[in-house]
Amino acid sequence: MSRSPHPRRRATLASLASELNVSRTTISNAYNRPDQLSTELRDRILQAAKRLGYPGPDPVARSLRTRKAGAVGLVIAEPLTYSFSDPAALEFVAGLAQTCEEAGQGLLLVAAGPGRSLADGASSVLSAGVDGFVVYAAAGDDPYLKAVLDRRLPTVVIDQPREVPGASWIGIDDYAAMRELAEHVLGLGHREIAVLTMRLGDRDGEVALVDEDRLRASTFHTQADRIAGVRDAMAAAGLDPAGLTLVEALRQGPTAGGAAAELALRSNPRLTALLCTADALALSAMDYLRGHGIYVPGQMTVTGFDGVPEALRRGLTTVAQPTVAKGRRAGELLHHPPRSGEPVIETLPVELIRGRTSGPPAG
Repeated sequence: MSRSPHPRRRATLASLASELNVSRTTISNAYNRPDQLSTELRDRILQAAKRLGYPGPDPVARSLRTRKAGAVGLVIAEPLTYSFSDPAALEFVAGLAQTCEEAGQGLLLVAAGPGRSLADGASSVLSAGVDGFVVYAAAGDDPYLKAVLDRRLPTVVIDQPREVPGASWIGIDDYAAMRELAEHVLGLGHREIAVLTMRLGDRDGEVALVDEDRLRASTFHTQADRIAGVRDAMAAAGLDPAGLTLVEALRQGPTAGGAAAELALRSNPRLTALLCTADALALSAMDYLRGHGIYVPGQMTVTGFDGVPEALRRGLTTVAQPTVAKGRRAGELLHHPPRSGEPVIETLPVELIRGRTSGPPAG
């Protein structure tokens, strides 16, 4: 008989307090008011909790009448500012917030990104007063996903990772979408192509060339799938996928795409097309090219992915995905779960936008 991926809780607040010979208030403070305890005592409590399988106090129990916290928790394993600066993430949060407002619920951004220790990040997840979680584009080995699952609350994963036991999933077919985009660029006659990708995993630096080992080790499956779509389109067109120039932008920021474009062109000066796995990279790359007297699309084709408003205003050739709809569907699944209680898997449609930034190669 197979074992459940979510073991039954082996300890309660009361049993943990008894085990350590402290009050239940002291246990609660270790999670919710750590400033009230010495570092030594808090560490002893958290270590014992981990050993006994106790994930932390249940915030829902704070309301004895409704058993509801009245909020949805959004876990993004990036700096909190990412939710308000990345165009695609901002649209997603807007869609999720709409459903929360309609349902009279709050939206809590759970601080579990860089700059925090693993223990503090997990504690933020375990102590969050929410009725369910939305996990946005987490790495396949994201350590906070386990903390989310330990809460045993309704959970919706957006984009990645896929097939999380007990969690619903909403995303798109990244491989097919990027392959269609690559086929469009190849159909224009381009043969010297680069892909500028968002980060594939943890790594120091700003930008870097990607080799096969790095690509195989990627923990961000959406990016790896988009790259695979380009490589397979090249193979179908009779080109060697090994000839693809691949550059990874390791940091978010307004100049990331420009830095990646610079490295790509330095690595292969014959390039005639830059395929970017995010509109933010493409827009930054276009700014870099314009600043260096390289015309788009006359001398360089540039494409993006997401379909954010600024990209559409600038006529970017891109894949438009329903980012706001992703947020709305995530909220709807948490506020109005299916009667069956079974996880929902939804693949949303996308649209290839043939904008003004793609054209035949010069000459």
